[in-house]
Amino acid sequence: MAKISTQSRKDLFIHIGIVVSLILVFFLGFFFIYLPFTTNHGEAITVPDLRKKNLSELEDFLDSRDLRFEVDSTYVPNLPPLTVIQQYPKPGAKVKEGRKIYVTVVSLTAPLIKMPKLTDMTHRSAQMQLKSLGLEEGTISYVPDMAQNAVLRQMYKGVEILPGQPIAKGSKIDLELGEGLGSAQFELPSVIGMPLDEAKIQIVGAGLKVGQVMQVAAEEGQIPGSVVKQNPESGNKVRIGDVIDLWVIPAGAEPNAPNEDNTQP
Repeated sequence: MAKISTQSRKDLFIHIGIVVSLILVFFLGFFFIYLPFTTNHGEAITVPDLRKKNLSELEDFLDSRDLRFEVDSTYVPNLPPLTVIQQYPKPGAKVKEGRKIYVTVVSLTAPLIKMPKLTDMTHRSAQMQLKSLGLEEGTISYVPDMAQNAVLRQMYKGVEILPGQPIAKGSKIDLELGEGLGSAQFELPSVIGMPLDEAKIQIVGAGLKVGQVMQVAAEEGQIPGSVVKQNPESGNKVRIGDVIDLWVIPAGAEPNAPNEDNTQP
């Protein structure tokens, strides 16, 4: 084996330079040749756009691109269940093989919330309340009432729903609003002498409202259970939504006996 002379200082520096060069070559080869070859360093994958895809498509779709995924869910109305609506990293980003993609999909069922109290609110306030809770406005109807554009009833599928009852997020709530008093005037019909139930039907059928119902003692010739007085009186001009108060004889009441003169001739 050939020997390298180290008798001079020059020979020593040459030996040191050879050793340093070998170490440097090994270092550069390890980090720039071996590691990139074994770890695919520098090879990046472009993240595909997963939005609007169904969850059932993701596994095969991402496996073919050497990517993984993790799922979270949230409810979004009017979108098909299990549809991807968000992802991270975003489409077009460069990632390594095996990178995990985080996706958010539409949940299968809507969560339940408590129905709010919309009655006595203005229509605009009720709309904002529904939107903030994830509910939708359904059919709007109007009834005669002096509280114009105020919510009088809240209904779900044709049935009144009370505050606090559970309801699925995204449900449509129908609202009944007051349309205010009508501007057209007409003569108030008479309900004097009618039974109370019949008088109420007559008043409501004319677009009016029954106000207070007060009982009075029966007089001779008056029928128990019948209306003996109304306010306003018949013939007065009224408008749609006006209130009519009634005075009735209690059912089973007997008329007061006429005053008798007990003076002896």
